[in-house]
Amino acid sequence: MFSKLSIRLGLLLFAILMMMELLLYVGLYVSLVDERVDEVSGQLLARGNTHRDVLEDTYDESTLSHVTVMESASDFIVVITDAEGEIIRQSGPVDSALTATIREADRESAPHAGRVIESGWRKNKYIATDSPITIEGRHYGHVYMFAPTSIIREMLGELGGRFLSVGILSLLLTLLVIPFLTRFITRPLLRMKRVTEQLARGGHPAGLDTGRQDELGDLARSIGKLSKDLDRMKNERNAFLASVAHELRTPMTYIQGYADLAMKPGISGEAREKYSAIIREEAHHLSKLVGQLFELARLDQNDFAVRLSPVKLSALADSVLSLVRPAFEEKGVQLLCNIPERLVVRLDATRFQQVLLNLLDNALKHTPAGKQVHLQATVLKDTVKVEVADEGEGIPEDELSTVFDRFYRVDKSRSRKSGGTGLGLAIVKEIIEAHGGQIEARRRPAGGTVMTILLDKGGDDGTHSSGG
Repeated sequence: MFSKLSIRLGLLLFAILMMMELLLYVGLYVSLVDERVDEVSGQLLARGNTHRDVLEDTYDESTLSHVTVMESASDFIVVITDAEGEIIRQSGPVDSALTATIREADRESAPHAGRVIESGWRKNKYIATDSPITIEGRHYGHVYMFAPTSIIREMLGELGGRFLSVGILSLLLTLLVIPFLTRFITRPLLRMKRVTEQLARGGHPAGLDTGRQDELGDLARSIGKLSKDLDRMKNERNAFLASVAHELRTPMTYIQGYADLAMKPGISGEAREKYSAIIREEAHHLSKLVGQLFELARLDQNDFAVRLSPVKLSALADSVLSLVRPAFEEKGVQLLCNIPERLVVRLDATRFQQVLLNLLDNALKHTPAGKQVHLQATVLKDTVKVEVADEGEGIPEDELSTVFDRFYRVDKSRSRKSGGTGLGLAIVKEIIEAHGGQIEARRRPAGGTVMTILLDKGGDDGTHSSGG
């Protein structure tokens, strides 16, 4: 029985409503109790201050008797002490609890406006106030007022009975309303449950009420969108796994093949050294591929973050150029840099260095000897534009939108000549978006490709997280 959605939802709604009502009643109960205690304490202090004022105007035996007689007809007890703390008048019997309260309070100096010296009605027999008597700057004693806490307890008993009656009525109303409420909610939910079961089996949603203009309608439309996203993700996953398998198979095939050749008897030392060099090269390629796959996995995690700080862009570029310049000189490609000396941008220096290294390495692979690669930065209002332009073969116009996809290559034959993995630009895009920036690729009219990065010059303080 409890496996049914309507029953479980009904029990859940019942528990939530009961909890809300219980919290409401408890809060109201406590508030009323505190309010009543404060009211009694305030009235008690006001009576004590009134008696004190009368005594300060006329301090004689007649006035003292008048005060005690007045309170003897009320539910309160008044006790008047002299300057030494001795009781000189009282309107009712003084037990040990009252005496202890008076002695403890008399050790401390009270303000002339009076004070509440005991308000703990749960543990004590009385609520007590103290109003000091001062005539012409001389201390004459105290007026102590006591209210039995039984008054509050009687009020709370009556209040508790009323709350119990209201609580029982609320319980009955809740039990009557819940079946109708659960039926109204669960009917479209059960329909959506059947649709999600279709999705789990690989089917497409049918029978969703996407025309509703409420939360259930939003949920139905979200399920429809989820179905489309699942199809897209399935296709992307299959393509990604196929690309990973292809990229891993190639170096593994070379490593295994040349290892077998190197192990053949009678092979010359020169040939073995050649095969060993190829194995090392393929192992390096494989290690690089695995490292970039791990890097993408980290970037896909929601907790990946870049830590922004003010960075002098020209200094960062110099450190990158010192790393890549030997490779450019070896290939005969001229590397130019034009970045304003005082340009400061908020970015993650380590991550942005990785971006520049990937972009320059990619430009070098596609630029023939004798040509140029140009790194430059300009400021457009609050935006910094960083560009890496090469004079290579360029990217076809119809592929500019997919150049940052994983395992994308301009060379569809996946030639190993360049040694690329097809993951570098995907990593670049993830890092730039984690900075809150954008990156795009375009063809140069004269030939080649320009990679353009747009960043916020100031940036926000703190940490930017990547949504993967």
